[in-house]
Amino acid sequence: MKKLFAIFGDPVSHSKSPLMHNCVFKNLNYNACYTRIHLKDGSKLKEVFFSLGLSGANVTVPHKEAAYMACDEVRGFGKKVGVVNTLINENGRLIGYNTDADGFMFAIKEFKEIKNILVIGAGGTSKALVSRFLEDNIKVTVLNRSEKRLSYFKTLKCTCHTWDDFKVQKYDLVVNTTSAGLKDENLPAPKNMIEEILNNTSFVADAIYGKMTPFLELTKKKNIIFKDGADMLLGQGVLANELFVNHKLNTHDIQKYMQKSFEL
Repeated sequence: MKKLFAIFGDPVSHSKSPLMHNCVFKNLNYNACYTRIHLKDGSKLKEVFFSLGLSGANVTVPHKEAAYMACDEVRGFGKKVGVVNTLINENGRLIGYNTDADGFMFAIKEFKEIKNILVIGAGGTSKALVSRFLEDNIKVTVLNRSEKRLSYFKTLKCTCHTWDDFKVQKYDLVVNTTSAGLKDENLPAPKNMIEEILNNTSFVADAIYGKMTPFLELTKKKNIIFKDGADMLLGQGVLANELFVNHKLNTHDIQKYMQKSFEL
């Protein structure tokens, strides 16, 4: 019987996940297909997941924290951060994982020595990345528009600022985890602040992929080496696919066909 997988998000029409996973399933003769589900209300995630008879799913913004709440059990890194981006149907129980953080580490490994990171945004992706950076003893500063969402980060050993009290330092890497620029032309913080931040960093990464965001446009103008979210997407996608197929496919083969899907 063919297995069905999907990605939940709002928006979700831009997602390359169906292309990536279907490329793997088709080329490695795995009897499955993968689709998109536009979900407005994150609290309905579990209900929709089981009503469609899904074997597994990925979750993108803004539902990663709702996905954590929906799970019967969360394993590994997702349990630590309270954020889930991969779901597995295990005998009628919803099991959650987080493959975002290790996917991001895969994406930035060519930047070499990263000791000091500024993370813009305080949502689910930020929680996962900041916790993962701290595991590697990287110094982390979190910048968010409002104070409210910073409470989680204050329990960790990282510096937290709102736009009102932020003073720019020198950074090895600046990461945008907000959705600014995904379906608008916004920057993740006021322009003068972003300009000053970019003048004080060696590398830049944006979790958004498939679009040259205004943030990356500005980065490019300043001749700073940057990455969009494509490598992060690839890294987390390989790890998610391993969970989908219960490690029955070769990791190198999964990566090869996922990379190939980016050329389609």
